[in-house]
Amino acid sequence: MNSPHIPVLLNEVLESFNGVPEGYFVDCTLGYAGHSSEILQHYPQLKHIGIDRDEEALAFSKERLAPFSERSTFYKGTFATVLPTLEEAPITALLADFGVSSLQLDKKERGFSFESETLDMRMDASAPLSAYDVVNTYPKEKLEYIFDAYGEVRSYRKLAAAIINARAKKPIESAKELSAIIKTVIPSGGKIHPATLPFQAIRIEVNNELGEIEGLLDAIEAKHYPGEVISLITFHSLEDRLVKNRFKKWSTACICDPHAMRCTCGKNHELGKPLSRKPVTASKEELKINPRSRSAKLRSFRFKDTHA
Repeated sequence: MNSPHIPVLLNEVLESFNGVPEGYFVDCTLGYAGHSSEILQHYPQLKHIGIDRDEEALAFSKERLAPFSERSTFYKGTFATVLPTLEEAPITALLADFGVSSLQLDKKERGFSFESETLDMRMDASAPLSAYDVVNTYPKEKLEYIFDAYGEVRSYRKLAAAIINARAKKPIESAKELSAIIKTVIPSGGKIHPATLPFQAIRIEVNNELGEIEGLLDAIEAKHYPGEVISLITFHSLEDRLVKNRFKKWSTACICDPHAMRCTCGKNHELGKPLSRKPVTASKEELKINPRSRSAKLRSFRFKDTHA
């Protein structure tokens, strides 16, 4: 059964889990099971837990992973909510791919596409907040914040004003309509579509994506296992910064005030080490097959075999 989504950095993810001890592998962003199916084949010592908030993705993945049904368990929900509740142990491998799946992007009815006739962008179709709500009800100041903080849109004030003016005449009902408004503020001609960053900002707001990543990192920090490896794939600087900073914290031995005259903490607070100094990115071969992997960054961290 083929996946409608090409898993990014697959070989690199498989390599990151080399040598993990027997236990559970948690795929926090199961999607269409591209990563999970390969990991289950490569690492027979691992049992599998798949988490996703998208009902459609879960249904597909349950069918795709049927050959591994005795080793697999599935949970619907956000990973930041589900992970702290898991009773299965020990977790020795954990993966999260924070990108939106190709199927979600390409299905116009999901409202992620620039040409979509709807304005949705919810990863969980039952969630209360949609892109329609954000675009048509948020005040100007809140729209400005989202475009600035989550999209790093230079003309965030002009864009928020253009949306306010357009919706005063009639509700903005489709992604296609929103995209046209964005083009009046951000001209075409660059390497990426003018609506890319504004759409990213709205999607992050709708799905609380950065809050979810923070929650996941908090859950891992609160409860991790000896020798556990976590591999996290990010797609833009905001996500990567969260992961990079947390890995730095986890690999720091001394937690004294940096202005302290001498160390008094014992320099034994290091939880483990990143598997590489810099993030792993897609090879030239992968970029040819899957152009969407161009912005993917993989960071992996191994916790110490025994707690200090």
